[in-house]
Amino acid sequence: MTTEDQRQDRPAPLVAVASAEAVLRHPEAGEHLLTALEHERAARFRKESGRRDFTAGHVLVRLCAARLLGVPVTTLTLAQNCPDCGRADHGKPFLPDHPDVHVSLSHTHGVVAAAAGFDPVGVDVELAARGGTLRGVAERVLTPAELALVDAAPEPERAFLRLWVRKESLIKIGRASMDTLSEVDLSAVPLDVPADGPLRSRYRDLHLLDWTDPGHGAAVAAVSTAEPRVVELTTAG
Repeated sequence: MTTEDQRQDRPAPLVAVASAEAVLRHPEAGEHLLTALEHERAARFRKESGRRDFTAGHVLVRLCAARLLGVPVTTLTLAQNCPDCGRADHGKPFLPDHPDVHVSLSHTHGVVAAAAGFDPVGVDVELAARGGTLRGVAERVLTPAELALVDAAPEPERAFLRLWVRKESLIKIGRASMDTLSEVDLSAVPLDVPADGPLRSRYRDLHLLDWTDPGHGAAVAAVSTAEPRVVELTTAG
């Protein structure tokens, strides 16, 4: 059996985005799912909103993985590891009991995103209204062609944000780093994301999925070596 045949036999990577409140209202959600280290990290947030966003992101990624694997969410343990310093309180997330599953998560103010798949997958979410803070780093993380696209866009800040979440997703699957973002040119990938659904595109061997969360105006991007599938995980079933 070829690698392509094996990939076709696997379920598609799953991607979900929702408000933190919606995730925490899920019938299977709860802080009981978190490990002691996750509880400790959540307690470090000075604001309750930050703690809830963190908790919701760590719950949603478990819900994605549980749906992918067909197992109860209570059976899943989430861990993280930083390859640079070796600490377990940050870095790439993984499931110690399911090393063949790739997971990714992201959270911003009130919105969380998560992904799980048997193929490498990364996801990122950012609010569209950021007061120009993201545009301030554009020259350090965009190629000249991407900068030209942003400058020519009707809404430059939104155009930059779209490129930013894509590049963050690439970092999360190991295809880029903060030091190499300005060498990754996504200028050939369309920027116009339809309001009524996700935009599917390709970058080299990767599948890109972009959409805008209608409730919050947040930009979301997911990337994988297999085509991701968007799922609703904030209600039962």
